[in-house]
Amino acid sequence: MANANKLTIFIVIFMLAGILTGAMIHSYASATTIEVWSGNITLFTDIFLRLIKMVIAPLVFSTLTVGIMKLGETSTIGRVGGKAMVWFISSSVLSILVGLFIVTLQHPGSGLNLAIPKDTVDTGLAVSGMSLKGFLSHTIPTSIVGAMADNEILQIVVFSMFFGIGGASLGQKFNAPLVAALDVVSHIMLKVTGYVMYVAPLAIFAAISSVIATEGLGILLNYASFIGGYYVAIVLTCCVLVAIGYMVLKKEVFRLLSMLKDPVLVAFTTSSSEAAYPKTLEQLTKFGCSRNIVSFVLPIGYSFNLVGSMVYCSFASMFIAQAYNIHLSFSEIAVLMLTLMLASKGIAGVPRSALVVLAATIPSFNIPVAGILLLMGIDHFLDMGRSAINVLGNGVATAMLSQNEGQLAQEDPELAQQNV
Repeated sequence: MANANKLTIFIVIFMLAGILTGAMIHSYASATTIEVWSGNITLFTDIFLRLIKMVIAPLVFSTLTVGIMKLGETSTIGRVGGKAMVWFISSSVLSILVGLFIVTLQHPGSGLNLAIPKDTVDTGLAVSGMSLKGFLSHTIPTSIVGAMADNEILQIVVFSMFFGIGGASLGQKFNAPLVAALDVVSHIMLKVTGYVMYVAPLAIFAAISSVIATEGLGILLNYASFIGGYYVAIVLTCCVLVAIGYMVLKKEVFRLLSMLKDPVLVAFTTSSSEAAYPKTLEQLTKFGCSRNIVSFVLPIGYSFNLVGSMVYCSFASMFIAQAYNIHLSFSEIAVLMLTLMLASKGIAGVPRSALVVLAATIPSFNIPVAGILLLMGIDHFLDMGRSAINVLGNGVATAMLSQNEGQLAQEDPELAQQNV
């Protein structure tokens, strides 16, 4: 555990250093220097995220395929998958309700009294293909090579599930060599991830420093009410998830939280839940979750169990409506939330992805898409919370399903030895 604790310490130190450095540059440097600094320092963040994305596709494919094949019978796969989807939908609804409760109680957009723009405003976000038909078509890959090249996680998940179910139907006599080979691939990818994580503190320093240097610490004060309310909703959702986790895992949920602190911190500081995927998978297995359950549930969760995105979308959409004095009826709010929930499934765990869903959805409810511009300046700070709770939600869900299936051990001794 020593290496894990060192990583946590370094991440916190470099995050604080990024805030301090960014604030000093914003206060004392010229506009040109700020632009040069912000434009170039993010190279480290780009490199880190590219290294993580390099690992994601082979890791998801190998772990999910092996997990499905080892689950064996199609009935087992269907049972575990069914339980996972029921929980994912339930947690999404819970997250939406928490976001709606806080934003309605606080009314952070009230008082802005913005005039509804007459002309369409370009937010710079690509929103094409976000219809239900477009979404459903997009889930099916035309080429697994293309899906891996573009890191389309949902498409990789769909192909891996078909591939794994097909392999499982052949029986162990035929699929054993392939399972063994892919298991080796997954272990190699996890080892590579360990090397990549050495870059994380520097990447986090660069990301935080760039945003603060450009926007200044003042942006946090200007949006203090909105950011404060949003993080209250995030914390409240975390409490709900942990409370439900406690009902299933009892006191073990606290050990789980302790073990997930590193991937949650990585997701928070990089504002990318995708960056934390390999470490989350490793920690859940070390916690004692069945490797087969983890390999099966976690990739699906990254496409369907984005509780943070639900809090974000519900909170942000109502904030924009409040800012323009747009009053929605109960039925309109219900349909808006349902649309946001459906549109967010399969959303990539990368920065600004939730904004794309908002930009595609809110115009249908006569909410000006220009309102998204109110959020773009602080989107990085909002994404941090969204990404962190996504990781926590997926971790708790996987552990609960392992317990429910009777496949939760105390600890994986092999991985425990590796982390000493």
